[in-house]
Amino acid sequence: MAEAASAPAASAFNGALHRHAGGPLVVTRDGDILMVGLDRQAKRNAINDSTIEALDECFSTIPDDVRAVVIHGIGPNFSAGLDLSEISERDVTDGVFHSRAWHRCFEKIEFGRVPVVAVLKGAVIGGGLELACAAHIRVAEPSAFYALPEGQRGIFVGGGGSVRLPRLIGVARMSDMMLTGRSYSAAEGVGLGFSQYLVGEGEGFAHALDLARRICGNAPLTNFAVIQALPRIADSDPRVGYLMESLISAVAQGDREAKTRVRAFLEKRAAKVTRPD
Repeated sequence: MAEAASAPAASAFNGALHRHAGGPLVVTRDGDILMVGLDRQAKRNAINDSTIEALDECFSTIPDDVRAVVIHGIGPNFSAGLDLSEISERDVTDGVFHSRAWHRCFEKIEFGRVPVVAVLKGAVIGGGLELACAAHIRVAEPSAFYALPEGQRGIFVGGGGSVRLPRLIGVARMSDMMLTGRSYSAAEGVGLGFSQYLVGEGEGFAHALDLARRICGNAPLTNFAVIQALPRIADSDPRVGYLMESLISAVAQGDREAKTRVRAFLEKRAAKVTRPD
């Protein structure tokens, strides 16, 4: 979880305010998509205790009619990480509870009710990268760059990064970043696993919304299975994973909406999968 320097910037998003006005988040709606914007631009959207509390509350109270979430940074950066001004005087006990608060919050993102798409631009470093890793899909703009300067600050990741990030980029690459201060560009990151998409500058939010709309078009039970069961199956013993897969598959295909969708395909009323452009 790394620090942020001061870098004021104007907001690039003008959605209708939904809640958290004046706080560290700007939360808006676009139909069944909830959009969560980090809004501490003077500190490059550094994450402080108030941000964690607001994110925790937001992802604990997602409205029932929301089917996907887009999380983004207002201004030129996603997040430059942990606001170090809040930890300079903490002792070991306080540090443990501080880290566990981040864990609880990010688990609500990773294992919440709906899929989450993150828009990455500018600084995506330290705790900001840990937050991005909790999302299910990450869309990067060319300005995005990734770093873990914790080693140079005498600290260690504390927002779940040591668990989530190695699954994306590997232990050796994460170790290199923390030991040497190495950073990666957006172009490098899409091939290494930091993001799944790389789009043009200024196109990240629109692309994320498009992906969220596609997600909303899926059967809710299938989306739930993908974000809840798939990572647990991948982490389990293969024999346990196969059994869990069978159970989840049976539950999903037994759902009423699944039967309706399969019937539409068989009756040629549903689009077929085609080659990518």
